[in-house]
Amino acid sequence: MIIKQFKLIYFRIPIIIKLLITIVFLMCFFGTVIHFIEPTQFPTIFEGIWWAFVTAATVGFGDYVPLTTSGKLIGILLILTGGGLIGFYVSSIASGTIKREQDIEHGRLAFKGTGHLILVGWNERTRQLIKIVLEKNPNEKIVLIDRTLRHISFSEYPIHFINGDATEDAILTKANIRQAERVLLTADLIKNERQADTYTILATVAIRGNNENIPIIAEILSKSQIENALRAGATTIIRSNDFMSALFYHELTHSLAVTPFEDILHILSKQQFSHFPVAPEFVDKQFAEVSHHLIKGDHLLIGIIREKKYNIHPPPDLLLEHGDILVTLVRL
Repeated sequence: MIIKQFKLIYFRIPIIIKLLITIVFLMCFFGTVIHFIEPTQFPTIFEGIWWAFVTAATVGFGDYVPLTTSGKLIGILLILTGGGLIGFYVSSIASGTIKREQDIEHGRLAFKGTGHLILVGWNERTRQLIKIVLEKNPNEKIVLIDRTLRHISFSEYPIHFINGDATEDAILTKANIRQAERVLLTADLIKNERQADTYTILATVAIRGNNENIPIIAEILSKSQIENALRAGATTIIRSNDFMSALFYHELTHSLAVTPFEDILHILSKQQFSHFPVAPEFVDKQFAEVSHHLIKGDHLLIGIIREKKYNIHPPPDLLLEHGDILVTLVRL
């Protein structure tokens, strides 16, 4: 029974550890044998073991050498067995290191950290977001899940990549979804809008099923799918199509701006959006009055969220109500 349990434990040990155990056992065996065969040349078992390691590793210091025929035969057996094992052990470590690097690049390794951001979908928006996040906080831990990307260079993008489908529990487990801080789902613009939104909603359902409290930011392309995304468990909905349509309308109906819009976005990237509930003293106060009060604390009030709907740049005389969420820009 004991032997059977030992075998089960041994076969579960990684191959590198097995090799190391085998090498140590063989070196101790040959070191003990050479001590008893030539006690004068090898006065202690430790000297015998030292000779065994030096000989098997082909270092050959020459401080201990067998003199008798029996001792030399032991040396030959040691070189044929121990030398090969040590060479295989070193090559296994090297190949294991290379394989690990390849697994990281190809998204096959699970993420073991906590308090991280999970981004779903690899595209230009995600690439720029990673750049901005790491510029603001180089220590931020980011996990990227994508099913189309085959590999990513860690030296170019210092993130943890997982290749797979975010609708599958196994992939979310590899991303350590239970201990993540928040999730951002970006729409797949290669697919049509309905297919992209369907995938986003399915991924939201899977994420919410694995972590019922995590904030989920979902990009939805079709207005008709917003309610479905909210029912699936999305915390925040980003309607990128609406924003781009408004931007196109602005450019079509206004004269050409001196400053390119990209520069305006760059300026906004140096600000931080902040959401917080309206304070009791601001309830029943006008939007303009509250805005004047908040700007003294470096908060630029740009709108409110009421009943899960954004109201950006509302009328100055709009009265704030209990339960409103104030949306501000804060200088970094």
